[in-house]
Amino acid sequence: MDAFLSSTLAVAIAEIGDKTQLLTLFLVARFAQQRGAIVFGILLATLVNHGVSAWLGGWLADLIPENWIVWIVGLSFIAVGLWVLIPDKEDDEESESLKYGALAATCVLFFIAEIGDKTQIATVILAARYEEMLLAVVTGTTLGMLLANVPVAYFGGALMRKVPLDWIRRTACGLFVLLGLLSLFQA
Repeated sequence: MDAFLSSTLAVAIAEIGDKTQLLTLFLVARFAQQRGAIVFGILLATLVNHGVSAWLGGWLADLIPENWIVWIVGLSFIAVGLWVLIPDKEDDEESESLKYGALAATCVLFFIAEIGDKTQIATVILAARYEEMLLAVVTGTTLGMLLANVPVAYFGGALMRKVPLDWIRRTACGLFVLLGLLSLFQA
């Protein structure tokens, strides 16, 4: 249960203010009547991307000495926390995939947007930490992605006008640094 909850919380926090939330807003603006397809596309893209990431994290955990993993995880959480403070830029890879509809566009764009993103890195880190519970990690990171993006798909415009993004980034940074420090104190 710890792997699932940690994964859900970590990705939900990391996703706040991320480029995929901007991508969700863009997709809803483009495919306003197909929010369900957008949400399903987010689910599919995240399952595939984070499944591969979790497998990679489990594989790396087998290569790295066990006493190093706690330090790597702790320092990585702190690094991701600091990374959250850096605003994302919108990528301009949308144009070609939009002609295939909301579901296909969302799957392709979300998968691409997640490559090398902080939530993908967090998934690799979590999988290395909980290598015996990869399914719980993938399920948790996917739920975290949905928790952060589904409200944006349905209420994004209103939410973005009311909550200051800088405050959200600083809070997310603080939570990641706290998770990193807690991991380091377990070492």
